[in-house]
Amino acid sequence: MTTMTTPAPRAGRREWIGFAVLMLPLLLVSMDVSVLYFAVPFISEELRPTATQQLWIFDTYGFVLAGLLITMGALGDRIGRRRLLLLGATAFGAASLLAAYADSAATLIAARAVLGIGGATLMPSTLALVRNMFHDAKQRGTAIGIWTATLTGGIAIGPVLSGILLEHFWWGSIFLINIPAMLMLLLLVPFLVPEFRSPATGRFDRLSAVLSLGALLPVIYGIKEMARDGVSAPRVLVIVAGLLVGALFLHRQRTLAYPMVDLALFRRRGFAGSLAVNVLAMFAIVGFAIFTTQHLQLVLGLSPLRAALWSLVPSLAVGGVAPAAAALAQRVERAYLIGAGFAIAVLGFVVLTQVTPDSALWVLLVGASIYAGGLVLVMSLVTELVLGAAPPEQAGVASALTESSSELGGALGMALLGSVGAAVYRREVLDGLPAGLPEDAREAARETLGGALAVADGLPADLGDAVLHAARVAFTDGLHLAAIAAMLAMLLGAVAALTALRGVRPADLPATDPTPTDMIDSVS
Repeated sequence: MTTMTTPAPRAGRREWIGFAVLMLPLLLVSMDVSVLYFAVPFISEELRPTATQQLWIFDTYGFVLAGLLITMGALGDRIGRRRLLLLGATAFGAASLLAAYADSAATLIAARAVLGIGGATLMPSTLALVRNMFHDAKQRGTAIGIWTATLTGGIAIGPVLSGILLEHFWWGSIFLINIPAMLMLLLLVPFLVPEFRSPATGRFDRLSAVLSLGALLPVIYGIKEMARDGVSAPRVLVIVAGLLVGALFLHRQRTLAYPMVDLALFRRRGFAGSLAVNVLAMFAIVGFAIFTTQHLQLVLGLSPLRAALWSLVPSLAVGGVAPAAAALAQRVERAYLIGAGFAIAVLGFVVLTQVTPDSALWVLLVGASIYAGGLVLVMSLVTELVLGAAPPEQAGVASALTESSSELGGALGMALLGSVGAAVYRREVLDGLPAGLPEDAREAARETLGGALAVADGLPADLGDAVLHAARVAFTDGLHLAAIAAMLAMLLGAVAALTALRGVRPADLPATDPTPTDMIDSVS
């Protein structure tokens, strides 16, 4: 006897327009991670923050966003993803207005924290709603690919847009651009995007939310601080404290009738493996970004705005990779495609090992474009697998776990690859510095490439050129070893994909997902 299956309904014009509306706030939320790169000097001149306040102006947004992702994903599953999206858009717009007209560093830090809260609601809500709007597997894969490209593209566009705005307006303009997009979201989403909430999730456990924040925030903070200033006992203790709180969080989830994160998700085939693969992809793509940025500015001597514009080349070059990956996944086993994506990334890092201080700009851009293309392919497919492995009523939590793994992978990449590059630089630059250089100048040049450039500016031409040459060669040698380390991580990712994800495919949406009629009713 043959069993007939009803094909999943396909999304129409209304769903695609609604999806386009969702992408605009996602773009802005991802841009806010990097939009302050050029604005910090202007903010410092007007608000006069202390060194500590300046760090928190820059970091508060990312820390709060990362710490609240899981909480907000679970909350959206309970109170309604569209409802949480609208609440988050309201908070994000209001905080943008407050940040734009902040008259003190403390006010700006507070506004950036609220922006992080709003961002933590918008990111998992947009991805979870994609799960509910697109029932057809092929259309859903395409939408997730576009979602991934939008997220990664926003981080690259942020510094460029910031630089352009600061050329013509005051620093608050970088926040004001958020407000029209959030108003559009508030006006259009109720008519274009369906509501979805889980029918049986129990009460929201506030203690789990606190434990989630207490676990993620110290771990990510500690890793990023080690990436910036090196390993120290206090930073290690902060990470250990976060891990201990994480153990308490997991224990509580096992004992609750309605946990915030259902640990049974990790027993679903492909779920944990996809998250692990995503960590490795983000490890490389975020961790290596600091090397390409510094090479453009400090080795090739480009201005910040020109460096930001050239750094867009890899993003533009790989813009169609994520949707193309979704199309290929209809014909080719996803595990093989993910393995191929890691192999492409390896090739990109091989190219980067050939970069020298005198290399043409195109060598760096080609290598960066190749590895970015391979990793965007990986990220789009593993996001689809994570969402497909989770039941529809837990799509919010699944989305948040994906984004939390991205934050963790990026932080680890910055810490580990950055440490590799810094260790090589500090060891080799001393051997290349000219004799007779004052001890304080040698020490400053040894710390960072930027420090070496500052030292060289204050020296006679011949001596300064020698310092610059030694520092740039040492930095490039560090870039080479970091590229090799990234290659090893990519090979590990390929092995993990081929062993843990072979045969895994996104599950078809079960009958409990909203039907088109339910969606229309929920909108009205």
